[in-house]
Amino acid sequence: MELVRDTFRRDHYDRIYVTGGPIEYGMHLSAFKTYAQLGTATLIKLGLDSNDVQSVPAPPVIQDRTYYSALSLKKWLTEHRITPNRILLLSDGTHTRRSRLLYQMAMGKEVKVGSMAIPPKDYDQKHWWRYSAGVRSVIGESVAYLYARFLFFPPKQ
Repeated sequence: MELVRDTFRRDHYDRIYVTGGPIEYGMHLSAFKTYAQLGTATLIKLGLDSNDVQSVPAPPVIQDRTYYSALSLKKWLTEHRITPNRILLLSDGTHTRRSRLLYQMAMGKEVKVGSMAIPPKDYDQKHWWRYSAGVRSVIGESVAYLYARFLFFPPKQ
C-alpha cells in the first residue's frame, strides 16, 4: 500500500478510489466488511488525507469479483458526475494484467485504463519459478487471464 500512497503523491492524482467486495474470511472479527473499506483505512493510516481516498465497495458475488468491482467504480463515478478519460489501476502482482483487462471492459472505450503491479511480498518476482507461491500465482493468473480474455462475456447492463 506504500506504493499506492507514494504513486499518488508523486504523480499528483486527484483521488484514489479503492474497490473490493466483502471480506470472506474473518469478516465477523474485523471492523471492515469489504476490501474497499480495509484498503481505504490502510491508506489513511499511511498518511493520506481522507478527502483523497474514496471507498467504493463492490457487491457480494461468487465469480467475476474483479469485473464487478470495476462496475461498482463506474457506477459510483457516474452517480457523482465524474467522467475520467483515464485511470491508473494499481493491483496485486500477477493479478494486474487481468484486472486491467476487466476494468477496461467495464469502463468502456472512452476511459483509458493503465495499470501498475504492486510487487508480491511472498516471493521474488524476478525468480518466481523458484517459489511455490510464485508458481501458483503465475499459473493461476495465466489461466484466469485466458478465461477473462476469451471466455468471459460481460453481462448486458
